[in-house]
Amino acid sequence: MDKEQKSASMQSQASILMGATFAVRILGFLYRVWLTNKILGNKGMGYNAAAYYIYTFVLLFSSAGLPSAISKMVSERIALKQYKESHMIFKTALVLATIFGLAGFLLLALFSKFLSAHSVPEGYYSLIALSPTILIAAISAVFRGYFQGMRNMVPTAISQVVEQLFNAIFSVLFAYIMVKGGLDLGAAGSSIGTGIGAAAGVLVIFGMYQHLSKHIKNRINSRKNIQESFAAPIALAKELLTIAWPIIIGMAVLSLSNLVDIFLVSNRLAASGAFTKDQIDNMYGLLTNKYMTLTTMPVSISTAVAIVVIPNIARSMKLHDLTDIRNKINEGLRLSMLLSIPAAIGLTVLGDPAIRMIYASVPDGGILMEFGSISIIFLAITQTVTGMLQGIGKVKIPVLGALASVIVKIIFNYILIAIPSINVIGAVISTTLCYLVAGAIDIYFLWKFTGTRFDISGAFIKPLGASLIMGMFCYVSYNVLHYVFKSNTFSVLLAIVLGIGLYFVILVAVGGVDARFTKRIPILRKLAQKIDGILK
Repeated sequence: MDKEQKSASMQSQASILMGATFAVRILGFLYRVWLTNKILGNKGMGYNAAAYYIYTFVLLFSSAGLPSAISKMVSERIALKQYKESHMIFKTALVLATIFGLAGFLLLALFSKFLSAHSVPEGYYSLIALSPTILIAAISAVFRGYFQGMRNMVPTAISQVVEQLFNAIFSVLFAYIMVKGGLDLGAAGSSIGTGIGAAAGVLVIFGMYQHLSKHIKNRINSRKNIQESFAAPIALAKELLTIAWPIIIGMAVLSLSNLVDIFLVSNRLAASGAFTKDQIDNMYGLLTNKYMTLTTMPVSISTAVAIVVIPNIARSMKLHDLTDIRNKINEGLRLSMLLSIPAAIGLTVLGDPAIRMIYASVPDGGILMEFGSISIIFLAITQTVTGMLQGIGKVKIPVLGALASVIVKIIFNYILIAIPSINVIGAVISTTLCYLVAGAIDIYFLWKFTGTRFDISGAFIKPLGASLIMGMFCYVSYNVLHYVFKSNTFSVLLAIVLGIGLYFVILVAVGGVDARFTKRIPILRKLAQKIDGILK
């Protein structure tokens, strides 16, 4: 496979997962908007978010590092045609995931009262409802990691969409039924939907595994299969944990930024002496439900890129193809920044009117978008580069970046939030600084270990220049449209559509996306062809 084919293959995989991840984010966003506007409000969603962040932190230690570790190990074996051992890795990981998932389930269920009492007491029932999901998610992680290691992103993509669809339906349904008993029970009803969605996702990906099992067995028994040493399951389990634990620790440390908000935001707001309990609960809900929801949507792109680059770069590492590794690093960064940078600029400019459009019944919180949307760029860099470092086997490096970033987060949270005039805005400022530090450290070490000459122009300067022009245009067009038509919704939507069109026109005009790049991603190829036709 030549360089062009390898690059096209990686971008094709990324486009599949990006599309699915974006669909998942949209579904998640829509049902959360409905819950906020119609059922739970800012306070109820704040209770749900507090429990969810604690749940995800426990989930990290039960299974979060497994997909990356499995993906890396399986892709390395497949590169050497060691198919039997790659399948043995899958079976070993399934046993580990069951053990760790069950432990996480019991831990969360037994200590829910203690954990909620020391964060947000109203999140207790949500924690109880979420606890079984840890076991389900651990099993799902193994299947996804195995398919990703085979560089087949379709099962992961489909299972994610199905999972979120069921999550959305049953979260709204149970929240609506249970909120009659109070906001805390309504939040717990939404958490029940999370578990049902996870179960549906597992069933779908298991069904796809069964469908592909004949092909998997044929490849295992193929005469082309290289003679293997057949490492014992214990040795494979040890290798899995050796790779997974640094990843888990790095993710856990970075995830501490959310836990820092849980334990510091309310306390520091209270310490200011300027706000009532209801005001503090409302501001916490704005931070977790609106700011975090909107700013993490675009980052789904970098999440998909990070998932894809791990097996692709690990394969190239196993084959000692340093040139291909460097090419994939630049392709991955370019793809991630292509959509993350304009999203950050767009939300900075239109964040406030967008929140007033989306959350019509509770329209506050736009100021958080204005101050904090820039964090999207740094979080996208951190996630993408972390995947690359894991792919080259430097799984401990992201831990350093994450640890340094959390220290920054704690310091600035503690100082800024207690200032009444800054209040919860301090949390979004510290979040931006947190990811800036993590991203800078990760990029430095990626350069150090690979010697990659980063495509600064293609990955950063051109998208940023096009985004800044787009941002100014969106700001002016929104205000003009709003003055003429007096409709916030119409003005926001039209300004977004016009801004997106202008961004891609500028990007094509300055060579930010060329023919080789766009032809690997169908939607970009069609868009670039139309823009080229207009420009000519």
